[in-house]
Amino acid sequence: MAEPTQIAEIVSLTALTLHTRELVLRPTEYAIPFRPGQWVSLQLPIGDHPPLTRAYSLAEPPLPTGHLTLVFDHVPGGKGSSYLSSLKPGDRISLSGPYGHFVLPDPDSTNLLLIGRYSGLVPLRCMIRSLAREGPLPATTLIAQAPSPAEQLYHDEFLTLAESQPSFRYVPLVNEDPTNHATTVAAIKQVALNGRKVTPMIAGIKSFARPLRTFFMELGFDRKEVKLETYD
Repeated sequence: MAEPTQIAEIVSLTALTLHTRELVLRPTEYAIPFRPGQWVSLQLPIGDHPPLTRAYSLAEPPLPTGHLTLVFDHVPGGKGSSYLSSLKPGDRISLSGPYGHFVLPDPDSTNLLLIGRYSGLVPLRCMIRSLAREGPLPATTLIAQAPSPAEQLYHDEFLTLAESQPSFRYVPLVNEDPTNHATTVAAIKQVALNGRKVTPMIAGIKSFARPLRTFFMELGFDRKEVKLETYD
C-alpha cells in the first residue's frame, strides 16, 4: 500500500552555508506530528521514473504554525538537491511521513552524548532545541564534525547555547575525511571514560557513524545502547 502523501507549500529557501540549504514547508492539508529526530519523505517530480523520493530530517521541533524545517546538502549535479534549490516560495511539493526511530530516549536519560557530522547534525539540533524549550538542558555533550570551517552547521547557535546553558557542552571539530576518526574518538573518550554512564546517539554517513558505534561497543556498550542514524 502506498504511503499517504499531501501537498506542502514552500515558505522559504535559505542558504545556511555554501553547500547547505534550509527549506521551510507548510503542509496544506493537515499538520504532521513528529518527534525530534524523525524525517519526512519528499516526492520530487523529476528523474527517469518520477517521482524521485528523497528523505530529509527535520531541523526544528514541532511549531504552532505546522511549518516543517528541512536542511539538505546541495550536491553539485545531484538531481534531488538541484531541484530543491530551484524552488521558490509558493511552489508546491508532495511529502509523506514522519518516519524513523532515531528519537530522544526516555526523559530520565541523562548525560546525552550526541555525535554528528555535517548534515547529520540536523536531527540532533532538532532534539537539542526541543529539550531547550522545556527548560534547562539535561547534561548534554554535542560533538559536531564538519568538513571545513565554512561548513560548520549551526556553529554560532551552539556556541551561544553553551554559554547560556552550563549543562550543555559543545565540541566542534573540523575534518575533511569522514573516515578519520582520531579527533572524534579522543573527544568521545573525554566524556565516555569519566565514570559516568552516557547515552550515545550518532548521525551521519555510514563511513562516519558505523566505526564510532563499533568503538562504543569496544568500550563495553551494548550495540542496542548506541543509537544510529545514517543517510547513505
